[in-house]
Order: sequence, then structure tokens, then C-alpha cells
Amino acid sequence: MTDALLPNGLKSGGGGGDGSYFRKTGRSKLQNKRATVNQQIIKQMRIRAGAENLLKASSNNKVKDMVLLELSYVNSNLQLLMGELEGLNSSVDVYQNAQETTNIPVIALGLKETKEVDFSTAFKDLIRDHYNENGNSFEDQIADLMDLRQACRTPSRNESGVELLAKYSNHLPLVESRFFAPNRPTGIFFTWYDSFTGVPVCQQNLSLEKASILFNMAALYSQIGTRSNRQTAVGLDEAISSFEKAAGILNLLKETYTHIPSYDMSPAMLSMLIRLMIAQAQECLFEKTALPGVRNHFSSLMKMAQEAAKVSEIYDQVHQSMIQTPIKDNVPTFWSTMSQVKTNHYRSMAHYFVASALLDHELGPSDDEDQQEKTLSQVYDQLPDKCSPLDILKRKDERSRMGKAHIRRAITGHEEALRIYSLCPNLTKLDALQDILKASHMRTLEKYNEYEDEEEFADYTEAPDIVSKTEHKAEMEVPAAVKVKVIDFFQRLGPLSVFSARQRWTAPRTVQLVPQDRDLGFTLKGESPVQVVSLDPLCPAAADGLKEGDYLVAVGDTDCKWMSVGEVMRLLKDVDEEGITIQVVSMMDSNPSVPTKSATFSGNLPKTYSMICLAYDDKDKNSKSHKVSKKSSFLSWGLKNKLKSASTLSLPTTDQSGTMPWNKPCRTFPSSSSYNESLS
Repeated sequence: MTDALLPNGLKSGGGGGDGSYFRKTGRSKLQNKRATVNQQIIKQMRIRAGAENLLKASSNNKVKDMVLLELSYVNSNLQLLMGELEGLNSSVDVYQNAQETTNIPVIALGLKETKEVDFSTAFKDLIRDHYNENGNSFEDQIADLMDLRQACRTPSRNESGVELLAKYSNHLPLVESRFFAPNRPTGIFFTWYDSFTGVPVCQQNLSLEKASILFNMAALYSQIGTRSNRQTAVGLDEAISSFEKAAGILNLLKETYTHIPSYDMSPAMLSMLIRLMIAQAQECLFEKTALPGVRNHFSSLMKMAQEAAKVSEIYDQVHQSMIQTPIKDNVPTFWSTMSQVKTNHYRSMAHYFVASALLDHELGPSDDEDQQEKTLSQVYDQLPDKCSPLDILKRKDERSRMGKAHIRRAITGHEEALRIYSLCPNLTKLDALQDILKASHMRTLEKYNEYEDEEEFADYTEAPDIVSKTEHKAEMEVPAAVKVKVIDFFQRLGPLSVFSARQRWTAPRTVQLVPQDRDLGFTLKGESPVQVVSLDPLCPAAADGLKEGDYLVAVGDTDCKWMSVGEVMRLLKDVDEEGITIQVVSMMDSNPSVPTKSATFSGNLPKTYSMICLAYDDKDKNSKSHKVSKKSSFLSWGLKNKLKSASTLSLPTTDQSGTMPWNKPCRTFPSSSSYNESLS
């Protein structure tokens, strides 16, 4: 009886070989096909953009007729490419574990594709012009950053791949602070393709880059969960954790980046994807509960019925979100059909378990009547009139009638799942899914035949709905791998509190320090870089150009951007009468002009603009006057002010804003106006 009650109606069987080589090559081939289709889509969109411009500019009717004919061909090609991309997104069999024969396939997200980006020229120019450093001396660091980004395009499908993406993700805020100023474009364009439509989106700021990397981290976790061997407890635990982490990252993406002009990362789409990942995690939790087999016991069967009803309920929510406009126009039909099949399948399983509990188990003298009544009352939200849980338990005819009603609903549900399955061409390619659906249907029919009574053919009792309940609810989880410690590639440029793209300072000035009675005429404060304070205007250093508030960047030939007060003091304490040269910089007032707008190309949306301005502090900073007096010797002020040194290190904050009309209907492909302006 235990074999008959396995969740999917199939006996577990082994698979030969792990198929890791096939999965690896199959996944890479699929990703390469996706990249090829994306390139073909953008090629056709360029052709269409040119044709539409010619149509607007020409007044010749013959030319217009030829252009209209060309546009019809291009639109047809775009529709075909759209269908091909949908087929690639429906290729879930590539991501499945090779040993999966008794579990329904789950859906994995495909990685977003991107173009290569060359940071070299722009970063070297900025290092030279803004940081007054030799850009060529940072070639290795720039190459390391580019290599890291390139590796993120093809991450391995395991935790190492996730860590690689997380490493690059945590480098991006540092790179943004170093090189991306709010009012100075870098000339670097980041292009990412919509994972569902293949339409490219291009931006100059890093918001799209950071959001896309997070999306790919979630996609990678979904692929890890799909690959897990769900015939073992360890594999199920891995799948559950992976889907929960995928949902957590998608939720983090949704809350952090709300105005990304790529529809696959819109709030509505991300909400649907979160529900999908949670539903698949809940499905794996159900499979874990049923892995050892379901005990043929009244309470165990009722418990499994409510667990199955919970899975069905969540998948129904997923399906309802997938068929909403405009999500239904961008999500593969395969996905919504699969969620609908699972909704009916697991609902039918719930009715089957309740039927088995009622038909196979009669209330005996040794049974706990109160406990069974409580269990049954929790299964139903509403019973037919003049019917109570105790009546169903005690009266054999009522118990049989209700059990058969549940069997009939189970049969109807399984038949509906098979019907929906047969209507989707991509689903019919999944032989394992067909075997599971047919086996579940046959098992239910066999149960019905065991208790068939021709005299009761006119019984129209409708089985009530089953209340969903679970003891293990799937929850979103943000993995610790999202935040990893990284070392700034460009830390030689100095602390970010001062040496960042947002700050402006003078070119380094050389000042000759000559002590007078072992007194240099100023004090230092701060951690790194140290700052000149309490400057004696009569000292030689002031006469040579040293100013109050200057930052020390070098003492002699020693770079001291990262040195503390104590470390700089050790370099200066043995200065002889000939003195020593230092290099200092002075901060300049930041008076940014009106923040610029960066045109954003978003192929499948109306033309939008993304504000790349950062938050500015417009409060007046009144300079404080300092009372100048003769200071004690250099060594004495160092000891006296050791406790008074204050850190000036603070990281800049970013406030990016923009608006996107997500609530407006989306066309399948965009007009060329936004595309043309992005290229100009």
C-alpha cells in the first residue's frame, strides 16, 4: 500500500550515470543559442529603425511602398526570433538532473546576456585627469576588473559561480565611487539583454550593471536547485535552499532597484518570479515529506492532503500572476502552462489522499474519535448541509459517499492536467512529466474501481475544497554570499573618503618643510589621509604654499595616502635642518551644474530617461575661523593631540531616481525613436 501512495504514482528507480558532462555542454549550448538570438534581434531592430526613419523622411510614394514591404519582413523576422527565444526559455530539460525520473520538472531562469565592456581607455584617462596619476600604472588592475566581468558571463553552476558573481557585484560600488561622477559621463556603455524578449537595454551608469548581476545570481541559484537530485534528502535540501535563496535575491533586487528599464527586472515581473521560486521550494518541501513514502494511516494521509493542497494553492497564485497583462506577453507560454498543470495535479493529489483516508480506514474501537474528528474538521473549510465531521467518521455510507466524491474530483483534476499538458508543444517534449501525470491518473482510477458501485451512479455529491496547510513553509532567504569582502582594485588612488569621482581637489603641490626649534608650524589630524590643521601662517611651510586643511599625499618619496597620524609622525620626527619635501592637495568646492540626464535605450518600452545624478549636500558650509598662536614643538603636539585625532573617513552615498511607466501596456517590440536617440 505504501508504494501505491508515493506522491507521483511512480516507483523510484535509479538512473545510469550522472550526466554531468551532458548537462554542462547542453547548458552552454543553450546559452550560446540565446546570445545568438539576442544578436539577431538587435540586428533586425537596427534595420527596422533605419526603415522607419526613411519612411518619415521620404515623400516618394514608391520608396514608401518599398519601405513598408521591408518593414513587414523585419517585423515577421522579429516575431520568429521572439518565438525562438521563448522556445529556449522553455528548454527546462537541459537544467534537470539526469537521474530525475519520478519528479515533475522545475523551471530555471536563464542568465541575462551582456556585451563586452572595455574599461581601459576611459579609466586611464580619468586616472590621469582626475587623480593626477599615471593611468598606465593601473593596467593590471583594469585588466583584472575586465577579466572578472568576462568570467561573470559564464559562471559555473555551483556555489563557486555564485561567489564569482558576488565578488564582481561587491566591486561595483567601489568602481562607481572611483570613476562614475554624477556630472561627468565616462563614455562607457553597459548593454544587457532582456532575458525573456532579448531586447537590449543600454545605460552609462552602473545601476543596470548591478541589477543585472543580482538577477544572474538568482538565475544561477534557480539552476542549482533545478540540477539537484530530488530523489535524495540531501538533494532536496539543496534544491529547497537554492530556490529560497533565488527568491531572496530577487526580492532584494526588487526593493533596491525599482526603476531599471528592462522589463524582466520590473517590479511586476520580479514579484511573479519570486512567487515561482517560492512555489518550487514548497514543492520540494512536499517531496521531502513524501520521500520515505506516506504512511497508510488516517492522520498521515490527511496531513499529506493539506500539504499537497498548499503546493497547489501557491502554483495557482503563480499562474494567476503569469496571465496578467503585460506579464503574459513576455513570459513563455510553457511557464504558465506548467504552473497550471501543477495546480491541477497537486490539487488532485490532495483529494486522492483524503479519499484514501476515508475509504481505507473506518473508525474502530481503538481509534481516537476526538482526534480524528479534529483532524477532519481542519481539512474542510465548509461541509455540505446537514453533514458534520463526526457523521462522516461514524456513518459508513456517509464516509463512503464522501470518499468517492473526493476520488471523482481527483480523477477530474488529473484529466484536466493531462488535457492542458497535451495543448502545449514544449510540455509534450517532457516524457518524465507525461509519465508522472498518467501514473497519477491511473492510480486514482484504480482506487475508484475498488469502490465502484453501479447502484450509486446517480450520486452527485460534490467533494468540498481542502484547506491548505503546511508544517514547513518556504521562505525567502538572502544568502550570505551576496555580501563578500573584496579588496579595492584601485586602492592605490587613496581613501574613498577623499579620493573619489565625486570629490575635486588641486593637483599635488610640493612644499618644503624646514623645522624651527623642532617645530614644523602645524598639527595633523585624521586617520588616512592625514590633514593639516592649526597652521602657523608665519612658519616656512605656510610661506612655501601649505594651507589649512591640506591633505598629505606623500612625504619625500613615500606615498602616505593610507597612513595614519602616527605613521606620518614617524616619517617627520627625524627631519634635519635641511628639511624634507612633502606633497599635499587641497579640496576644491564642488559646485555641480544641473545634473545631466542620460538617455537610456530600452527596446521593449517607451523612451525613458534614467537620472544618474547622485545626492548633493546643498547646505552651506561656513568656514570656521581659527585662532593662530605659536605652537609647541612637533614632538610635543604629536603626543598632546593623540587623543584628539578624529577620523574623517566617510563613504559617499548615492541617490538614483527615475520613473518608468510599468503600468502602461508594452508592445512586443519598440518603436525606433528611443533606439536612434541612444545611438546618437
